[in-house]
Amino acid sequence: MPLTADGTFAGGLGRAAGESALAQARGGTDTITNEARLSGFVTGNSASYVSTGANTIDGAAFANASGIPIVIQNSGANVLIQNATIINLQLR
Repeated sequence: MPLTADGTFAGGLGRAAGESALAQARGGTDTITNEARLSGFVTGNSASYVSTGANTIDGAAFANASGIPIVIQNSGANVLIQNATIINLQLR
């Protein structure tokens, strides 16, 4: 954007902040702590005459997928499934 005669942007945004002002306003920390606590258990279950099958994912299962696809599959009986996903995104 072009500057006006007084040094402000013609778009009305004002002067750019200096490096020292930006350094004072910067947030965040260098310490990153991620923790997933999974503590499930299965007891006392029984399964009789159970037929389990194969788990398959077709080649087109993730076609047009966006983001972070996560798949959890179970082909058994009396199964405890616990899942945790931690995404740590740092923009620098």
